Order: sequence, then structure tokens, then C-alpha cells
Amino acid sequence: MADEKTPKKKRKAYKKKRYTFPIILLIVLIAARIYLPYYVKDHINKVLANIPGYYGQVDDVTISLYRGAYGINGMYLNKIDAETQVKFLNFPKNDISIEWKSLFKGKIVAEITMNSPEVIYVFEDQQTTPPEGEADVEDWTKALTDIVPLEINHFEVYDGKVSFVQLSAEPNIDLSIEKVTLTADNLRNVIEKERVLPSPVTATGVSFGGGNVKLDGNMNIIKEVPDMDLAFSLENSNASALNDMTSYYSGLDFESGTFNLYSEIAIADGYLKGYVKPMIKNSKLIGKEDGFLETLWEGFVGFFKFVLKNQGTDTVATQVPIEGDLNDVKAGVWPTIGNIFKNGWFDAFKGETDNSIEFNDAFNDDKNLTPKERRQKRREERKENREAKKENDSTEGFFKRLFDGAEEETNDDRY
Repeated sequence: MADEKTPKKKRKAYKKKRYTFPIILLIVLIAARIYLPYYVKDHINKVLANIPGYYGQVDDVTISLYRGAYGINGMYLNKIDAETQVKFLNFPKNDISIEWKSLFKGKIVAEITMNSPEVIYVFEDQQTTPPEGEADVEDWTKALTDIVPLEINHFEVYDGKVSFVQLSAEPNIDLSIEKVTLTADNLRNVIEKERVLPSPVTATGVSFGGGNVKLDGNMNIIKEVPDMDLAFSLENSNASALNDMTSYYSGLDFESGTFNLYSEIAIADGYLKGYVKPMIKNSKLIGKEDGFLETLWEGFVGFFKFVLKNQGTDTVATQVPIEGDLNDVKAGVWPTIGNIFKNGWFDAFKGETDNSIEFNDAFNDDKNLTPKERRQKRREERKENREAKKENDSTEGFFKRLFDGAEEETNDDRY
């Protein structure tokens, strides 16, 4: 009888062991799943703490294993020794996940969606220099890589906000673009065999004064200093929304009017070429409640505004050319002044981007040339382009005339 009971005991022990391992494994997985958000949160907080000159933290991290995603909530970053407590970067809700459509193509890349992010640039805060120094490109790149270990291929922003604030001005300056929607694709690393801009970027928003903002272009964001070719427009903003800034810097107040701004920039290898075209339409300067000196100054400026205004379009406008290395970008003063007269007296600027700046305009291969030699080279390139276009048009015209003539002969034969 003892021999018969022993095998039974062994079988019961075996059955217990057979279920013990899966149960332990299940408990470990559940514990790991519970602990994982806390581990990720702690990791991100350490990453933020290691960015030189800044401090920040994350409130909460959520994990969605079935989507291959995690959410970062309540993340902010501010500058050490900032004069205010205004958060420089405030990202309340962010979702980072695997891009499934790329996964089906055999590529493991990430997509990021940010809801209601804010970038608030307080002028006084950004002027401080912490003892440990400023964060450079490598610091920001490392922080991003540590938070998002996968290459980013798709990026979306909804209901964002970008602000410039200057508290030392009286009154305080606060210029914001709100309700920002942005989409950028193909941000992952690419093999760059030539100078290309693989990443399309589009954005819209509502500016100060209720203006409409639009941004379109292409970028190569993988480089240490990203290359880009962008067109920007701000239209139909109430000019009085600029009063805090114009009053502080020039002593002017707009009682009414519409402010538009158009710009194109191209950056290649850290060299920038572009322009900014501000336009003010149907503006009125003198306010009824201004004092005598303010009224006198505004009347003086208003006289020149009248002289320089294009009477046909009722606009005061200019175009400011900008060019140079990103560490030393210069604006053309005399061309800017000349363009004021050009708009007022000769040919009014159009309320749109000119499509006059291309990515190759920023190529600085001729950096050893003098400014005069560079201008001469640009003129020669434009002349060659015009001649090529003229030749192409004449060729098309020839074949069109030939085709039209053949058609006429065919029609004549019919009758």
C-alpha cells in the first residue's frame, strides 16, 4: 500500500509545480506592469534634471501595451534662475506610440501627438545664464533620445500656443499665437546623398489680434542645425493688438488698422537667406485720449505715413532682406528703406509670399566671395534662369504654332 501511495504523492507534487511557475510568472508580469509607469516616470524626471540650465518634471505616465504606446502627462521645463515662475515648456498631455503603418512595412518608428502644448518665451527669463552654462544641441538631442528611444517619423500638435512675453516693457508685451495645429512627417534619419529636405511641415493658428497664421515648407531636422525652406504668413490681425509693443519701442498707438506679415526663409548648413514683409492697411494712429506730446509725435509720424502710403491700396509696407550665418544674421537697412518708397510711390507689394526664396539660395558654397561678388553671381544665375525659361517658352511657342498651323491645314482640307 505504501508503494501505491508514493506515485500518487509524486503526481500531486508535479501538478503543483506545473501550475506554480505560470502563476509566479503571471504575478511577476502584473507587478512589472504596475511598476513600469513609475519606472518610466522616474527615468524621464532624471533626464529632465540632467539638461544643463533647466529643471522640470513629469506628473504622470500611463502605459498602453496593446498599442505599444505610453502617455506623458503634466511635463514642464523651466530655466534655472528664471525671474518668473512661468513655464518655458508646458506639455500637459503627450502620446508616444509605435507607428503601425510603418511597422507593417518592416520599420519600427514612433509617432508623437501633443495636446495643448505651450511654449512661452519670457524675455527676462531667457537672458539669465546659469552657472552650469546653457544647454547645447547635443544636450537637447540626448534628452529627446532618452525620452523617445525610437526614431520619430510622425509628429502632431493640437491646440498649441506660442508666446513672446516681455515683462520689463511698460505696458507688458504679450504676443501669442494660439490654437496651433501642426503636422510633420518623415522625421526619421535618412541617408543624405544630396541636399534634400525630406520632411514636410504644415501649421496653422490664430495670432494676436485675431489674425490667421499659416506655415508651409520642408525640413531636414536630423542635422545638428536643421536645414529648412519655409513660407510663413500672418493675415488680418487687428493692428491695435500691437500697441503694447509699438508703444514701448516707438511711442505709437494704433487706433485701427489691419496688420499682415509675410516671410520666406531658407537655411542650409547654418546659413540663412530670406525676407520679412510687414504690411499695415487702413491704419489710424492718433487716439483721442493721448496727451499733447504723444499726439504731436503720432501726428508727425502720421504725416510720413500718409506720404509713404500707397494711395491705391492704402498700405504702408516694406520688405526686409535677411541673410547671414545664424550666429550673425544681418538685415539690409538701405533695401528696407528703399522698399518703403517702392511700395508707397511705385509698385505696391502684394499681400502674399513672393515665392522668391528657394532652398539653394541659402547654399553658402561661395562664402569666400565678397558681398559684391555674391550679388553678381546671383544676378548671373537669375539671368541664366530667365534665358532658359525664355528659350523654353519660345520652344513651346514654336511647337504650339506648328501644331496650330497643322490643325488649320487639316480643317481646310475638310472643307
